Amino acid sequence: MAGQSKISLFFPDKNSFGDKKITVLGGDAGGTKVNLAIFEATASEVRMIKSSSYHSAKYPTINNILQQFLNENPDSHPTKICLGIAGPVFEGRVTVTNLPWHVDVNEIAAATGISQIVLLNDLEATAYGVAGLEENDCSAIHPGDPEAGGNISILSPGTGLGEAGLYWDGQCHHPFATEGGHCDYSCRSAADLQLHDYMLSKYKVVSWESIIAGPAIFSIYQFLCELKKQVPDPALADKIKSGDPSAVISEAAIRASDPVCVEAMRIYVRNLARECCNLILKMKSTGGLFLAGGIPPKIISLLRDPWFYDNLLDCDRMQDLIKKVPVKVILNDKAPMIGAGWYGAYSTTTMVHK
Repeated sequence: MAGQSKISLFFPDKNSFGDKKITVLGGDAGGTKVNLAIFEATASEVRMIKSSSYHSAKYPTINNILQQFLNENPDSHPTKICLGIAGPVFEGRVTVTNLPWHVDVNEIAAATGISQIVLLNDLEATAYGVAGLEENDCSAIHPGDPEAGGNISILSPGTGLGEAGLYWDGQCHHPFATEGGHCDYSCRSAADLQLHDYMLSKYKVVSWESIIAGPAIFSIYQFLCELKKQVPDPALADKIKSGDPSAVISEAAIRASDPVCVEAMRIYVRNLARECCNLILKMKSTGGLFLAGGIPPKIISLLRDPWFYDNLLDCDRMQDLIKKVPVKVILNDKAPMIGAGWYGAYSTTTMVHK
């Protein structure tokens, strides 16, 4: 496909694909929404035919959503289902991190009548999806050194915080999942300690997810208002009560219409940059850093501000390495679903227990 990513993924079974065409139901199930699509795949391409989106909280299980999608698309006949799920996957089962769902390949098979089922962590699916993105699906924050190559890291703040990597073997990239978003938040200053202790009143463990997932924006704003005695604007407070608090705060910061929101987002962006730096260093991801999820595209103007990049470089003697890393924001929120379609098409891995 013209303009498609140059990232080459390792699919050992793709060479045996031959002339066949298969139909895959690929999806991405997160804490806020479930995206599903029908893909048609050949040896040369994976093409999305139709897609739909559903609000996760309105359904008791993922099986209800899958059944509705199949009923809405009676002319499609997928032979395989591949889903990216927000949570750690073990032997075809996963408890969704930010939903009361327990997803099981056996139950999916029974509900849909489709026997070939595979589950991926949602960030692993995002990593596979990078290969299926077009050039205009991403926006560069920093060019880095495109010739450096190497491992790639993905950080995805949304309802939760996902992290994943793509290991470079010299010829292809191999996606893998992590649960790094649940690692402990690391304090560097007295102000960080204050924020940590405030978050400790909300969470049993203060993880990076507590600090840079979407809900953290509102928590940081509350921290400034309550502990720092900063006075919120009454009109803004009304908007926060009636809307998505984090979205209202970030939008006010982008417009520079409220000083408390501006300060909240400076704290948020600084910590986002710090965890991006941590991930780059742990994975030595000179091949690139991709910011995915629902938050980065909405605050891209703040990420283009020198404040983000200056904090990304604020590390221990590794500035030269960080400067090599291309930094991009994934604008296409369907990347995990696309990745599920790719994996479902080209991997022979399936898991249905009896």
